[in-house]
Amino acid sequence: MPLVVIFGRTNVGKSTLFNCLTEKRQALVADQEGVTRDSNIGQVSWGGKTFDLIDTGGIIDLKYLTGKKDKTEDVESKVQKQALEYLNKANLILFMVDNKTGLLPQDKQMALFLKKNLPKKQQKKIILTANKVDSPKQRAKTAEFHKLSMGEPIPVSASSGSGTGDLLDIIIKNLKIKSTSDIRHPTSDIRHPVNVCIIGKPNVGKSSLINSILGYERVIVSAAPHTTREPQDTKIEYNNQIINLIDTAGINRKGAKTDGLEKYGIEKSLSALNKADIALLILDINKNITHQDAKLVEEIFDRKKSLIIVANKWDLIEERDTKRYTKYIYAQFPFAHFAPIQFTSALTGEKTKKVLDLVLEIKEQRGKKLGDSQLNKFLVKIVKRHKPAKAKGTKHPRIYELKQTRSDPPKFELRIGPKDTLHFSYVRFIENRLREQYGFMGTPLTTRITKGRVVHGMHDESVARNA
Repeated sequence: MPLVVIFGRTNVGKSTLFNCLTEKRQALVADQEGVTRDSNIGQVSWGGKTFDLIDTGGIIDLKYLTGKKDKTEDVESKVQKQALEYLNKANLILFMVDNKTGLLPQDKQMALFLKKNLPKKQQKKIILTANKVDSPKQRAKTAEFHKLSMGEPIPVSASSGSGTGDLLDIIIKNLKIKSTSDIRHPTSDIRHPVNVCIIGKPNVGKSSLINSILGYERVIVSAAPHTTREPQDTKIEYNNQIINLIDTAGINRKGAKTDGLEKYGIEKSLSALNKADIALLILDINKNITHQDAKLVEEIFDRKKSLIIVANKWDLIEERDTKRYTKYIYAQFPFAHFAPIQFTSALTGEKTKKVLDLVLEIKEQRGKKLGDSQLNKFLVKIVKRHKPAKAKGTKHPRIYELKQTRSDPPKFELRIGPKDTLHFSYVRFIENRLREQYGFMGTPLTTRITKGRVVHGMHDESVARNA
């Protein structure tokens, strides 16, 4: 699919335009430099045509792009390097300037950089976009950008959406793309993707895991905490299944209490978890598991998401005793024994692909639907094995029926006598036996208790009382 890249210095409104054109609040927006780190990727459809849109990190220093700056592994250097890689792949570049601040020396330097470093074919595919033109009076001010010799500036207001329709018309005309129905692309596949949210504390290796799975640096990795600020979606096809990997900002209590970008990043991470089917909880197995990790497991199960525990940085462990470490992890998460554990090293790539195998296996089991007769036979068997335990009263409750009311996530309903009560431990017993016989690996089960008998297919509590 054609690739359109938004390029420009910091704080010209690239992320705001990205959110406007993709019609999503994906990119984090704030009035300070260097907010965008990982390039945001989204899709835009206009007039029956579709293209991929990239929001790159703002260019702080052109020396990063020209190679004149000393090679470092700091976050800023990696942001600029990633921006350059997307520029080289672009079919069309939106060179963005700020109409309110006017033409700055840095804009001139960037225009010169594009002319010197891009092939001539790509230079013809640059659209000069003047942002923050919020009124007709401000249009006249765009004339000064003619000095850049990059054609007529297209006036837009990314915050209000003014002028973006005209900009999209120009983009489609320049790309000369076919209609969306003629384009085959994994991200527009009719198959429903498995949404996998990668979550954990800062610096446990979430971004490194994604890069290891993909085989290239899709997301920026740094030793600095909270390098990732916005959820980053990456769709891949694995064993004929579309998987949407969502990298999120690191979550910790300290960051959640601040009022800065860390707090907004954490809020977006939890929002991304709401939209997921499966969560990968990444642990730094070289460090002790904390209460914060246990809280994240609670957050995952409260939202009825399936869980895979990824014990990362396995390469740092000298004595690799998987049984001992598995026992340790489950001791810290006693309510998550049904969640599989995968020991990996994102740094070396060891067993990272096995995480995808677990994702597909859990997706299949999460969508499992058991028939009524199947469950009734199961119920007779377990009641004989262990009589139902009462919550109150003297007699054992009678369970009339067990049925599955939905799948993905799985929900069940237990129907008991109108005057009976059932102890919560027996519900847990039933759920554990369901797992033993039918799987549901890594997936929380929900069981609702109802009262009454069914007579000739009708729910009749009075008959149950007489009985």
